[in-house]
Amino acid sequence: MALDEMAIGTVPRTLKDELILNCNCTVFCPCVVRLGKHPPTEGHRQTWGGVRLDSGAYGGLDLSGLNTGPMIEIPGIMGRGNWKVALLIDDRSSDEQYDALVTLFSGTAKGSTGLIEILARESPGHERQPASYEPEGKSRHITVGRKIQGVVTPVGGSDADKDMVIINTPYWMGPSNDHA
Repeated sequence: MALDEMAIGTVPRTLKDELILNCNCTVFCPCVVRLGKHPPTEGHRQTWGGVRLDSGAYGGLDLSGLNTGPMIEIPGIMGRGNWKVALLIDDRSSDEQYDALVTLFSGTAKGSTGLIEILARESPGHERQPASYEPEGKSRHITVGRKIQGVVTPVGGSDADKDMVIINTPYWMGPSNDHA
């Protein structure tokens, strides 16, 4: 069955990826520990991210090696919605890959990203941009056109050989997330 003939939410997908996120909260983002129920430290959130697809497919369409950069603006508490979400999609993607990445990362495909579709009220548009996502030691460098240029580096813990981590969080992502 062709991808465009499959019902949304039923298209098989497999993704092996790495995600980085950064926001404008001071020092530490309270969403990580409060599942989006705590107000942001600056009253609103401006977030950018990067996704490196090491391997993956959507409905049999290969997405391996592509990158995407979401840009999200949240006016207050995350769980209250009214988000603005724009996706910057790797300019190496074919038209079909571009459409698949927009479907996946806008939440339209349901599944683990489906929450985005529920919380977003506006999409100022999605576009193709040159996108690179490069590891350098523990740091991750992301560049998506001229709109996202960032580096994310883990913060060291009291044991200098281990990164600081948050465990036992209800948040949907985390190093010890055992949610079914």
